[in-house]
Amino acid sequence: ALVVGGSRGLGQAMALALSSAGADVCVVARSTQDLQKTVEAISKMGKMGKSIVSDVTCEEEVEKMVEEVMKLFGRIDILVNSQGAVHLQPSIDFDTAAWQKVIDVNLKSVVLCCKHAGRVMLNQGKGKIINISSVRGFQGRAEDMAYAPSKAGVNQLTRSLAIEWGSKGINVNGIAPVFTLTPINVSFLNDPVKKEWVLSRIPMKRLGQLDDLFGPVVFLASEASNFVNGHILPVDGGW
Repeated sequence: ALVVGGSRGLGQAMALALSSAGADVCVVARSTQDLQKTVEAISKMGKMGKSIVSDVTCEEEVEKMVEEVMKLFGRIDILVNSQGAVHLQPSIDFDTAAWQKVIDVNLKSVVLCCKHAGRVMLNQGKGKIINISSVRGFQGRAEDMAYAPSKAGVNQLTRSLAIEWGSKGINVNGIAPVFTLTPINVSFLNDPVKKEWVLSRIPMKRLGQLDDLFGPVVFLASEASNFVNGHILPVDGGW
């Protein structure tokens, strides 16, 4: 398994879930921070854990990253795209550079990773791609000209690839979590009013936990989901 954005948060949790289910895992992030912790945790489970530092918004780096994974493992059976960035600002003042960064991290990098890991999977005649979206991929939000549109783009990319590659042995699906206790959401959820509003929208009356993603990612990465394709699975407590 190749888990992009695997150094912390949802990506790290899903990397550990996949290793606990039997996969060797390579985790990728832009910096070395926390990558080694993830690798050590994977190794403790008795599986091979490797890490690569790469800026996956750059196509040249993505190509090199995929080449390195192939040297380490010889194949890529599973790709999880869990990289993410967010920027909220009144729309008439929305910073264009910040908008571009969110689009590059949330959508362009997913396109690039799917393109180059997908080439490997097409040669293998088999593979599982899991793109991490968000409930915001289905909904708008005030002061959000970048994050929600980028996740909607991830949803449509997932469906388009599923149509193109489904007959070639590759399943392409997505997971759409609700607010989960991860670094990207800390500042938002530390506001009691905002947190209460979030909880008011979730019938199960709690925030998402990292382990809520374990079952869904293992399911979509395994033989159990061989006839599931182009699906975006909400993991949202009923949001």
